[in-house]
Amino acid sequence: MRIRYAALFVLLSTLAFGQAPLASQKTSDLGATATSPAASLSEDQTRQLIRESACKDAENDKKLRDYTYLERQQVRRIDGKGQVKSTEIKAYDVMQIYGERVEKLISKDDKPLSAKDAKKEDDKIQKLIDKRKNESDADRAKRLQKEEKEREEDRQFVREVADAYNFRFAGMESLDGRENYVIDADPKPGYEPRLKDARILPKFRFRAWIDKNDIQWRKLDVRCIDTVSFGVLLFRMHKGSRAILEQTRVNDEVWLQRHVAAKVDFRLALVKNFDVDMDITDRDYKKFRSDTTIIPLGEARSQE
Repeated sequence: MRIRYAALFVLLSTLAFGQAPLASQKTSDLGATATSPAASLSEDQTRQLIRESACKDAENDKKLRDYTYLERQQVRRIDGKGQVKSTEIKAYDVMQIYGERVEKLISKDDKPLSAKDAKKEDDKIQKLIDKRKNESDADRAKRLQKEEKEREEDRQFVREVADAYNFRFAGMESLDGRENYVIDADPKPGYEPRLKDARILPKFRFRAWIDKNDIQWRKLDVRCIDTVSFGVLLFRMHKGSRAILEQTRVNDEVWLQRHVAAKVDFRLALVKNFDVDMDITDRDYKKFRSDTTIIPLGEARSQE
């Protein structure tokens, strides 16, 4: 998943996932682990930390295109009594093909795919390789223009996040042996969002952990504080939904997603409620060599 920047966006774009009874809490209740230092930070200083970490995360997104990794997704459906009704687990090889992020399914419920299903995944990848290899200059330019437009929209959204909240410095906290600024964010009363997508911002509050040395966001805890509707009420996420996102430092050059835990209570088409719990783990980041080339699967097999 990745992740258009920021937990708020991730929460909404990937979170048809779980429910947590925490909506009544304010950011001051999000955690009691931060320890306040002798000197504090002003709201303007904390806002600048949010903006700077956002800019650096945009650079992380660019560098991510040079990496492959493994992603494991676990989805659990919860019944009205809080019991697990079903569990689905999928694992993917995630790669970049001609600049496009691609997920190749490699296992279900922690078991390797059958030969038949594995071939389907290979064929899917091969089809994309062939499509991109034969892409005309005009089509490629159009695709890249669309991708750049989406990235610019993401940047505008992130800038609005910095404007839509009141920020409070909550203290310092050590994570994995590294010191982090802990910042609480509550929606500004009466704030009028400029962007269409930003209309959801007043429905969320969050706490951010920002690495002191790198000024990169290390952890985000985002909570829904009011019902959010999408698609003319076809999808409604209820307050209390929550996502916790964590990043890790890779190769001393980039911060990338390590773990997402999401819980959401939602209603689909105003008919049925769903409680779903999702857990995503990313690992084994490997960087492409600068001379890496993409070889069609058939050619690769012939070279074995």
